[in-house]
Amino acid sequence: MTAIPVEAIAPIRARLRALLAHVVFSSGIAAEAVAHNKLRASLTSLGILFGVASVIAMLAIGNGAEQEILAQMKLLGANNIVVTPIVEQQEGKVEKDDGKKTTKRFSPGLSALDAQAIRTAIPAVGATSSEVVVNSVITREGHHRSGKVVGVDSSYFEVMNLKLAEGAGFGAYHYEKAIPVAVIGPGVKSRFFTTENPIGHTIKLGSQWLTVVGVLGDRKVSSESAKRLGIRDVDMDVYVPLSTMLLRFRNRSEVTQSDIEVASKQDNSVDSTETEDQRLEKKNYHQLDKVIVQVAHSADVTAVADVVRRMLQRRHNDVTDFEISVPELLLKQEQRTKTILNIVLGAIASISLVVGGIGIMNIMLASILERIKEIGVRRAMGATQGEIQAQFLTEAVMISVAGGVAGIILGVVFAAAIERLAHISTIVSALSVVLAFGVSVAVGLVFGFVPATNAAKQDPIVCLRYE
Repeated sequence: MTAIPVEAIAPIRARLRALLAHVVFSSGIAAEAVAHNKLRASLTSLGILFGVASVIAMLAIGNGAEQEILAQMKLLGANNIVVTPIVEQQEGKVEKDDGKKTTKRFSPGLSALDAQAIRTAIPAVGATSSEVVVNSVITREGHHRSGKVVGVDSSYFEVMNLKLAEGAGFGAYHYEKAIPVAVIGPGVKSRFFTTENPIGHTIKLGSQWLTVVGVLGDRKVSSESAKRLGIRDVDMDVYVPLSTMLLRFRNRSEVTQSDIEVASKQDNSVDSTETEDQRLEKKNYHQLDKVIVQVAHSADVTAVADVVRRMLQRRHNDVTDFEISVPELLLKQEQRTKTILNIVLGAIASISLVVGGIGIMNIMLASILERIKEIGVRRAMGATQGEIQAQFLTEAVMISVAGGVAGIILGVVFAAAIERLAHISTIVSALSVVLAFGVSVAVGLVFGFVPATNAAKQDPIVCLRYE
């Protein structure tokens, strides 16, 4: 490799030193001009300040929303389809297109046999998981609290991405023998097992005593997101094997003597103390409260959802007493909506930056008339057009950058305030800060170029004679 001669490097170094000295000199003069008119420079930079702050806050909201959606998709599991029963429907007769009346057909409701049929009949289905939820009262050592007993099958924790913090899950023996064991949520542990390890101890659910074999880990999810996407809030849940739930707690597919006695005592009057959940529970004939279908490949989700719909329609005698949702599609739709919102916010922020840039151009053009004698003196002392242009361009960039730095600080404050007051997740990334700073520099260069060029083209003789 041939070495570069010292004679060739010396001129390059000299040019770099001259350029650096030129930049430092222009920056010094520009700083003096800005400092001489602090109030005017501050007011001029307000447009850039609010524009950059809007960009920072907008990107923080967008990053927070993206992270939240990714976290929710992880919670939902990969490629899941959710089948839920419709508890209350319009009773009576329905009209057909031919004008004839037909009686509503009988449906067995959503059952464990449906979940088994979906798993065995559709090759694209990797696994299915069933869920039965019963409201109950948790009791231990004189402490009472309302909670939910959730009956689940062997694949539930894996399909729903629920991780165990302590203990173990349910084994095949628990399902075969309907053993009264439980996996509790972190809230149940903190309220009923404050000083001891819950593994191996018992807890009472309604009239049933259950032995705790595991504790779920805590997962952060807002109540709004959980309700919208059908994600369970595991905090105060007690999970039992599905066979234990159907045998020891409630199996809606079976009519017991107690159910007949309760129904015979009921009249048509409305009980004002009855809650909506209690009213719907009386009408709920579905054995399961939810079936989660996990599809092997994401490309097959839509097709499998359609097949599941047609299969259940046939199994339920053409009665649509269920609904099918694809949470991933809901999240993608939400992501598209938030992307459109970010574009709108970005357009508004861009308008603020353009207005701020026009303000900088206006002030710099006015500044030329005020400092026209200064321009003439500098030109008379040997300053070139390029040096005059660099001076005014540097001044415009300084005003813009000052507004940009203040805007970055204000944007971070805005993002923190939005997260605290509106409970919206925001993330201020280093990329957004660099982007906002780069935009402020670009605005100063673009909108300062015309005034700087105008100042450089002034005739020095006319400038010196200007009154």
